[in-house]
Amino acid sequence: MADMKRTILSLPIIVLSLFLLKVSAREFVHPGIHQTKADLDYMKSQVLKGEQPWKNAFDSLKANIDLDFEVNPFAHVIRGPYGKPNIGADDLSQSAKLAYQCALMWYITDEQKYADKSIEILNKWSSTLWDFDYNDAKLLAAWTGHQLCNAAEILRNTDSGWKKEGQESFKSMLMTVFYPLMRFYFPRANGNWDGAIIHSILAIAVYMDDEEMYQNALNHFLYGPVNGSIFKYIWPSGQCQETMRDQAHVQLGLGEFAGAARIAFTQGTDLFSIAGNRIALGYEYTASILAGENPQSYGKISERAMRYRDDYEYVYRHYSAKGVDIPYTKIAANAVRPEATISVLTAFRAPGTIKLEKKTAPEPSEIAWPTGALEVAVTEAPEDAAVVEPGQSVQDAVNATGSNGWILLKAGLHTLPEKLKIPSGVTISGEGKQTMLYLDPSGGREAVVNAENNMIDVMFRDLILEAAGNPDPGSDPNSRRSFRSRSNRGGILFLGTSEGEMKNITLKNVTVRNSTYNGVFISGAQNVNIINCDFSENGSDIVPGPKLQHNLLLSHCSDVTVKNCRMVTSPHGSGVALTNCKNVNIDSCEVARNAYYGIVVSESQNVTVSNCLVEGNDRSGIMAEYLFNGSENISLKNNLIHYNNGFGIESYSTKNLVTNGNTLIGNFKKNQRNISDEKKVIMQ
Repeated sequence: MADMKRTILSLPIIVLSLFLLKVSAREFVHPGIHQTKADLDYMKSQVLKGEQPWKNAFDSLKANIDLDFEVNPFAHVIRGPYGKPNIGADDLSQSAKLAYQCALMWYITDEQKYADKSIEILNKWSSTLWDFDYNDAKLLAAWTGHQLCNAAEILRNTDSGWKKEGQESFKSMLMTVFYPLMRFYFPRANGNWDGAIIHSILAIAVYMDDEEMYQNALNHFLYGPVNGSIFKYIWPSGQCQETMRDQAHVQLGLGEFAGAARIAFTQGTDLFSIAGNRIALGYEYTASILAGENPQSYGKISERAMRYRDDYEYVYRHYSAKGVDIPYTKIAANAVRPEATISVLTAFRAPGTIKLEKKTAPEPSEIAWPTGALEVAVTEAPEDAAVVEPGQSVQDAVNATGSNGWILLKAGLHTLPEKLKIPSGVTISGEGKQTMLYLDPSGGREAVVNAENNMIDVMFRDLILEAAGNPDPGSDPNSRRSFRSRSNRGGILFLGTSEGEMKNITLKNVTVRNSTYNGVFISGAQNVNIINCDFSENGSDIVPGPKLQHNLLLSHCSDVTVKNCRMVTSPHGSGVALTNCKNVNIDSCEVARNAYYGIVVSESQNVTVSNCLVEGNDRSGIMAEYLFNGSENISLKNNLIHYNNGFGIESYSTKNLVTNGNTLIGNFKKNQRNISDEKKVIMQ
């Protein structure tokens, strides 16, 4: 349309072929799972020359390999939670590990006995196994699948004596037992599950020369929902989805995602470099914890299972060859290496495989980091503030203080028996993350509301508002995430009845999390300032339904600043949703891992989004949608918008959309952005 001016800065947009849904012909490299032929030959030559660390790893493997192992296959393999019940699961795990060990020994030594043992294992399981069952079925298949494929890949690409009928039986097992169980992934579990599943599906895809399967696994690696992708698992700081659970599971997850990236690298797809070496960032963060450091975190870092796993050697060697400095990963690899075998033997690529780049180190994002409620309050309360100890009534203190009063909530859990009603002129502050405000489950939906429609001059700062059904996250926070709850729980809801009726609302260093309804919903307010806040895990699928509840929802608001904030991991909504708003500035925010859009703007005017990190959202990163009139004067400047499962920028019938200096990389849609004059209403 003639009146719809758009200024779009043409930027170089990097789009790798792996991000395309379209399937193209691929000639797979064979052998080509964890190692190429060149890699295997280099490994063999280093062992035969007695070079370290290959020699020690080989000697240890040879001394401990059990050729008398009795292969005992099962038709139905059952593994329950934490291995109970366990019928055939340990047998399969031991068999898969030994099959791979023997295949490597065969390649290095040319001794037929090793090939024979590996073949025996593959043949017996292939002719026996029908299915997996119980809680850990997918996980067990994923743990063992890539080991079996690695063994089979070596055997069939050497003169091992593996007969054709055995190879066909193995293929049948992969495609009728392993793949059907894993093909739909399981992203609602902790992320180590999908990391392992992707790892094994990629191995099967290579073994079966199946490009469509390979591409599907790559897409899930990059764009999987909930906990299922690399961006859902490793956050921009390096903190991982399971950091609050225990360090054993974190290392397991990192190792599985790195294993998947390793297969992709063998086939010419570099997943190690994406997002500023994101895998290295996750490894460094976790290894630093195990080395005794205490990095900044969202939530409490678990001190459970503080032992190194054998998951570091390949990652250390890969990034070192590339020139990436990862000192904590090096410490971990050095600690594990004396007892390691396969991980050391297979860790090195053939010389020249990995291109040496300029020396660098993975750097965590500094956008909105750290933010939310911090260890201590950013601003001290005045001496005349009304002090509320845990167990005392917050509402009574609010009522007694009146307008222009300051209320300090001391460190501890403040349980609200019912919604907290805020009048005009009140400041409520805490002592940082040690102060938690929590609505008793019997107290209704909203935790904090306005006492009157024309509320003005209100500030919340330096505290956590916990909306989960239980303020204790437990030993596995994923088990208590808001998408699992059917209760209707909201955070801060300030609702006016006309535009500008409420004025001067400020949230600073506030954390709002785990609401099944909106985390923060402000409607009809002028001069709204949301600074240094952390809104996470808000917006589930309870009534009125998914895609309608968000981390931050602003409606009919004007003169809004959202700065240095984190709006992440809404299980069914967006990070930020604006509707019928005017004069909004969103600056230097992390908007990531949300199940709908990162930022969605509807029927709004004069909105600027600048200097933000927008990543890993399940739809487009930033959406300016059309409903009736569309939006006007939308400016998107200097944002990093990458690896969203849609376009980086998507817009319909927006008047004067200006984009300048944005970096769009790796978003799922090939064109990275879709700027359309069409009056298209999104219907899903």
